[in-house]
Amino acid sequence: MRDAFHRATSKPYTKMVSCATGLLLLALGLLACASAETEAPPLALPNTATSLPPSTPLPTQAAQIPEQRLLILEWPETIRVGDSDLILLTLEVDAEGNLTPTASIQGHQVKGEIFTVPNLYATHFVFAEGRLDISGLEVKPNPEIIESLQPGKRVKFAWSIRAEQVGNYRGMVWLHLVFKPKSGGIEERLALAAQRIDIRAVNLLGMSGNAARWMGVLGTLLGSLLSFDPIPALFGKLWKKKNECHPSRDQED
Repeated sequence: MRDAFHRATSKPYTKMVSCATGLLLLALGLLACASAETEAPPLALPNTATSLPPSTPLPTQAAQIPEQRLLILEWPETIRVGDSDLILLTLEVDAEGNLTPTASIQGHQVKGEIFTVPNLYATHFVFAEGRLDISGLEVKPNPEIIESLQPGKRVKFAWSIRAEQVGNYRGMVWLHLVFKPKSGGIEERLALAAQRIDIRAVNLLGMSGNAARWMGVLGTLLGSLLSFDPIPALFGKLWKKKNECHPSRDQED
């Protein structure tokens, strides 16, 4: 009895489980079909991108080659009191390095040194500033002189000096480069050289230069006059005439 009852009650249960399982599988199948229809593969778009050429670096400004120059300083080692002389500072273009510093005035001391100047002429106004610092001597026109520096052009500074007293004078000659941007902005200064000079002022027998020159002129004239033959002959005739007019005592006796 009990087995028959168990079989009678388990059969509907098994059937219900089977139906539920079938419905579940059917639902899963429908969901799979729907997802397959909606998820279509992406269309293969034509490749319209064009190939770019390899990147090239932007053009840069040409290399700025520094300009080689020879700095020549010339000054008198000795100056006479009351006289004037020159101190010269020249910035020569020496691209090959073949120039030799030579004195343009006889008897002057000379000193040379090679420098390189930054090539900024395209973007800056370039100036050369020369300055003479020396105390005790009269300096003309001004201790500080500024000149425009152009590529391939020579720059020359000249100071006239004059000594009023005997003594030794020591000074400094400075050279600076000044760069002013053409587009505006703050200027820059570059110290290029600082040279020391020594000058000795002398006189002749305590006389100034003008007095010594006049004494030289008078001595030259006197020597020229004494070298002429008529002058000694004239003195000889005068002496002979004096003797004729005033005979000596021996002749009177």
